[in-house]
Amino acid sequence: MTSLPPVNDAEIRPALPTLAQATRVWARIGLLSFGGPAGQIALMHKELVEERRWIGEARFLHALNYCMLLPGPEAQQLAVYIGWLMHRTIGGLIAGLLFILPGAVVMLGLSILYVLYREVPLVDGLFFGIKAAVLAVVVEAGLRISRRALKNRAMGAIAVAAFVAIFLFKAPFPAIILAAGLIGWAGHRLSPAVFGAQAGHGAAGTEVTGIVDVLFARGELTHVRPSTGRAFRTLALWLPLWLAPVALLWLWSGGDSVWTQIGRFFSTMAVVTFGGAYAVLAYVAQAAVETYGWLQAGEMIDGLGLAETTPGPLILVLQFVGFLAGFRAPGALPPLLAGGLGALLTLWVTFAPCFLWIFLGGPYVEALRGNRALSAALGAITAAVVGVIMNLALWFGLHVMFRELRPVAFLGLAPDWPVWASLDWRAALLCAGAMVAMLRFKLGMIPTLAICAAAGVVLTRLAP
Repeated sequence: MTSLPPVNDAEIRPALPTLAQATRVWARIGLLSFGGPAGQIALMHKELVEERRWIGEARFLHALNYCMLLPGPEAQQLAVYIGWLMHRTIGGLIAGLLFILPGAVVMLGLSILYVLYREVPLVDGLFFGIKAAVLAVVVEAGLRISRRALKNRAMGAIAVAAFVAIFLFKAPFPAIILAAGLIGWAGHRLSPAVFGAQAGHGAAGTEVTGIVDVLFARGELTHVRPSTGRAFRTLALWLPLWLAPVALLWLWSGGDSVWTQIGRFFSTMAVVTFGGAYAVLAYVAQAAVETYGWLQAGEMIDGLGLAETTPGPLILVLQFVGFLAGFRAPGALPPLLAGGLGALLTLWVTFAPCFLWIFLGGPYVEALRGNRALSAALGAITAAVVGVIMNLALWFGLHVMFRELRPVAFLGLAPDWPVWASLDWRAALLCAGAMVAMLRFKLGMIPTLAICAAAGVVLTRLAP
């Protein structure tokens, strides 16, 4: 990240932008936030640090580091954090909601089109190609994270153990995250050199300042001061906002209804989604397909492909899962309305906790600086995430390239393994091409998706 020249206090306007001005910028960011977390964070840095200097470089990076500690989409939480810094709770709400809403609206429309026109040959060919590109995207993400996380053999061993735990033993994702965190914490106490703090997102000593920094130094941002009373008020407001709809749906529809299942399952995911969307998708995909039967494996891959092409956080793929779950178990409701309610409920329980984490923890974020044991625990969690993502890539690859999978006995276990005669050569060819395009020629995600979608149409027409 290029360092900016120092800015003197006198060169900065002493007043924050108005809420209306900030709202227009957050809307622009929400509409243009393609490219996953890296692209979204880069866009916010360009808009807020480089061009407008609303926030300084060091504070931006510190806020990002804090958001990386949290479960949930770090880019969206960074938007909430900066919005809260500038305009209190209302600013955080506006920033966070505008980061989500454009992509959520697009995803809802695509979900409706998917269930209505999925069987049309042209659409079928498009999704056939997109699945191959999605596999390449997931593999590339796993390799990118591994280069940052696997700094030594201990981190590599944690990644391998996480892969084995989820692939062979079907270990729950929350248990893997908890175990990795405990290993990192204990490892730091026993061997700090091996489990030392990982490198951050940038240098902490930059002199670039922004309007927020100037006002903070003057003591004018009183809402950022820690307060026990404010913390209890935040919990008293946001915990019911998050969980009350789930409790009401349980009372209304019973513990076994699809609505209660969606609320309970995705509320749990909101607490354990460390490591970004790709990490949690491995567990969500298996649970949604194998445990709840909300959708098929190929449909889960289709949903990820749709989410890759929309603005906003990639975790919006969960909205697609919630839509199909409601659509296929509508009860007394029309299927499209039930699907819409499933999507809305999924959005609610996925993102409401994100606001809670920021509004509750924001005033205490400085206390996290220099906590090496916590950094070691998070480093181990990130290493485990590499193994979980590689399991996701394997799971996707098997379901994309093979028409049939069967349990195979292995050391008393029975993992799913492909029937080699069911290999789809068209899918294998597209997957190989997508891998070469992204990993060898560094072609971007959107061009790879577009080329593979077009190639999928051609192949399904020529060799149905």
